[in-house]
Amino acid sequence: MELPDTLDDTLCALRHALVQMARWGCRGFDCSDRTRRTLASWDRPPEVVSVQRREGLGEVRDDLGDCRRCILAAGRTHLVFGEGHPQAELVFVGEGPGFEEDRSGRPFVGPAGQLLTRIIEAMHLSRDQVYICNVVKCRPPENRNPSPEEIGACRPFLERQLACIRPKAICALGAVAARALLETNAPISALRGRFHDYRGIKVMPTFHPSYLLRNPDQKREVWEDVKKIMALLRIPL
Repeated sequence: MELPDTLDDTLCALRHALVQMARWGCRGFDCSDRTRRTLASWDRPPEVVSVQRREGLGEVRDDLGDCRRCILAAGRTHLVFGEGHPQAELVFVGEGPGFEEDRSGRPFVGPAGQLLTRIIEAMHLSRDQVYICNVVKCRPPENRNPSPEEIGACRPFLERQLACIRPKAICALGAVAARALLETNAPISALRGRFHDYRGIKVMPTFHPSYLLRNPDQKREVWEDVKKIMALLRIPL
């Protein structure tokens, strides 16, 4: 006897066989109690499989609370968590709040932030279409670089922010942000200009806007980095 080629063929053959048996007068088969229990279980609704819910940015912020996890808390006016689209394809990560950011509680609102806004607009985007945050959430005294201990205290919250957003690309602004994300000591000049990997997300390190204010001749290099991000996100020039 030729065997059916597919499952559909098998089911069709079975159906034809049952129809023929019905024509011959067959009205059923004796079943054991075990078989009846098995058949009865087929009518039960399927068990609901629990899926772990992804936390939101609000939950991360609530968990951060009135953070006192490092010494930066003692000198801050406001904790600067971050702002922007919660599902942005592009996240900008800086090193830490400055004077204006500490006063307002918002990231990148001073002179460097105004330049970053112009960069974002040159990408045919707006600030509410991207997400902007920093490695550390409190202003280091005199705008110094945050210490490894301060970065370590804030790093879990940055990682959770990025896990909530799950962007396609991260633009690391300056050496501190690039080194924190990529866990390297390489200089920004050696890191910029090409994509790196952060947990499956493309990272483009580039110069910090505050550096560009002091060195405007480096704006061309930043624009080249930005164009690569635009190409990745399929944003036309």
